[in-house]
This record gives sequence, structure tokens and C-alpha cells, in this order.
Amino acid sequence: MRSESTPYNPAHHRIAIFIAVFTFITIIAGALVTSEDAGLSVPDWPTSYGHYLKLPPWVGGVVYEHSHRMIAAFTGLSTIVIAFWTWFVDRRRWMKALAFGALATIVAQGVLGGITVLHLLPPAISTAHATVAQTFFAIAVAIAVFTGRQWVEGDVSPVADKGHPKLLVLCLYSILFLYIQLIFGAMFRHHGMPWWPHVVNSLSVALVLTWTAIRALLQFPRIDAIRRAAVLLLVLLVIQLFLGFAAFWTRVSAGPETIQATAAMVFSTVAHVAVGALLLATAAVLTVEVWRHAPARLQQEVPHAIAA
Repeated sequence: MRSESTPYNPAHHRIAIFIAVFTFITIIAGALVTSEDAGLSVPDWPTSYGHYLKLPPWVGGVVYEHSHRMIAAFTGLSTIVIAFWTWFVDRRRWMKALAFGALATIVAQGVLGGITVLHLLPPAISTAHATVAQTFFAIAVAIAVFTGRQWVEGDVSPVADKGHPKLLVLCLYSILFLYIQLIFGAMFRHHGMPWWPHVVNSLSVALVLTWTAIRALLQFPRIDAIRRAAVLLLVLLVIQLFLGFAAFWTRVSAGPETIQATAAMVFSTVAHVAVGALLLATAAVLTVEVWRHAPARLQQEVPHAIAA
């Protein structure tokens, strides 16, 4: 069964991949700003030291903050391109809506970033800024999946999900717990709450993600798209747990938070944020693949071997 009604467009797909990759770089740049405590190195917005194009003094924290702004601005411009490109070349109405939803998300992200500067980094707004950034990354990755040849041209024979709860429900739980963890982590990094809610909730995240991935692997081992996403989810989870321990040790256990950031602290914290973004995006991809291949509404028995 072919569920798509738009032709595969290689150039459209490549620009979608490019935006997803560049968004990931933007998230790393933003994590560096926070880890280097450079959030107010450029004290004005939307200008930088009163200018839109002229570079500010290229010293200290300005390097991190202004670089982050330039990378984010380029990501925004690229999103405008793909939003209108999708409108004209993609026949799927939901894809048009998703593309412009991505554009609205990155605009909101830019505004939140500006508010954090103008209001001197309030924890709640800074947390919202971090949360929307990772939400946009997940959307960008989803667009890259939806524009790919496998999704557009692949034939899918839906299979029944006989498990309880449904795998799709577990996927949604995974995303929910990841969002809670993202909020707790961002609040801690921006000095809005202590460390322990983030650490305690990490146990719940690990449990739910492991349950979801193993269920996916055991129940649908022959569906390549589901299997690959589930394996990646487990691998990233293990890496994230090690990075979380390293970030906790360097930031909390090895010394007070007021000390100057060490290289180990910066690396472990930035890597922890980056892998967290990859976890959220992977959970989103697993969710849409389960929704496509094993819709919860399907009740009748169907073959489990499908064209990948």
C-alpha cells in the first residue's frame, strides 16, 4: 500500500537533511553559550552592540554568543526556504502545515532567545528557549524523514499491534518523559531549580525508553524502520547516561557551581545536551514509524513481514 501522493524530490530532501544537521550545530552552539556563561556577552537584541551586520568585539564570551546568533539566523533563513519550497512542491497538506509549523517554531525560538537577553536570562524563559530549540530539531528531523525516498516511495503493509499498552502509546510516553527531563535539565542549568529532580527523573526516562525500545525490537523485528530507530534509541540512551554522570560529576560533585568552567565540565555538559536532542528526535522518528507501520487502530491479523 502506497500512502504517499507526492513525488520524491532529491533536492528537497537534501535541504531538509542540511537544516536538521545545521539545527543540531545550533543546539551545540547554544549549549556552549550556557556552559561558558556567555549569555549576556552581547547585551542587546536584535542588534549586537547596536549593529545588525557589523561584528562586535570578537573577544571572550562574545565569540560564543554572537556565533550562536549567526548560526541560528542562518538556520532560520534556511527554514524559510524549505517552508515555501514545501508549499510549492509537496502535494501533502500535512507536510505544508508541518513546514510552516517549523517556521513558526523557529521564529518563536528567536523571540525567546531575545527575551532571555533583554530580561537578563530569567530561568523560565531560558528553559523555554532550550525546550523550543529541541522541539524544532525534532521537527526538522521529521521533515527529513518525511521527504526521504523510503517514506515517499516505499510500499507499506500495516501490521497489527497486539501488545498492551500499544507501542505507539509507549512512544508517546517516551516523548513526554524526555520533555520533562529536558525542562528539568534546562531549569537546573539556568539556576532555576536544584539538581535532584533532573537526576531522579532520569531513572524514569531510562526505564520508559528501554521498555519502548525493547518492545519495538521484540514485537516488530522485521520492520527495518522501527528496528533501526529502536536500536539507535537504546545506544543513545546508554551514551546519555554516561554523559549525565560525567556532567553531574564535573558540575556538582567536583566543585561548586560558581567555579570557572573547566574543559571537562564544558565538554560533558554540551555533549549531554546534544545527545539529549538526538534522543528526543529519535523518539519522534520511532513514533512516526510506528504510527505508519503499526497504527493503533488496526485490529485484524495481518502478516508481520512487510517491505521495508
